[in-house]
Amino acid sequence: MPGCKSVLVAVTGASGIAYAEKLLEASIDLGVNIEGVILSESAIEVARLELGREPRIPGGITVYSEDDFRAPFASSSGLPECMVVVPASMNTIAKIANGIQDNLIARAAGSMLRMRRRLVVVPRETPLSIIDLENLLKLAKAGAVVLPASPGFYYNPRTIDDMVGFIAGKILDVLGVDNELYKHWGDS
Repeated sequence: MPGCKSVLVAVTGASGIAYAEKLLEASIDLGVNIEGVILSESAIEVARLELGREPRIPGGITVYSEDDFRAPFASSSGLPECMVVVPASMNTIAKIANGIQDNLIARAAGSMLRMRRRLVVVPRETPLSIIDLENLLKLAKAGAVVLPASPGFYYNPRTIDDMVGFIAGKILDVLGVDNELYKHWGDS
């Protein structure tokens, strides 16, 4: 699978802002072209609660607010090759799954599905209700990759950063980007 040449990252108010930060950091290190980051107001609040600060976005990456409908990805004619929503709140998943495009994240994700481009959603919620599962199924049927933030333990992670790196590495795998953020199954 060829790697994504351009990626849009959306960060919502679900717990797990560290996943987005790790993905962005690793993407820059690996030479992935990050077209921009859409940062929801809830993501900023959650980062303050979880991390004691606002989310860290690497320099040189344009940050868009969720209500910026002048952003290039507000139209299907300005889409990147791939999009990742990490972490993906159940609110955002419900909006995307049901075509409610009332903010830039849902609008860009809806356009990605409409144009049959790669969309990865990383839900970080547990337990899941039937409604959550149905919405995730709708997204999968529409072509999105649902990648739950469920770190593996077969590679013997030692730190929280190792577990966060596992998820970021899995996202990069889905984007077709070779990485060494975790020990892949079968690697020595």
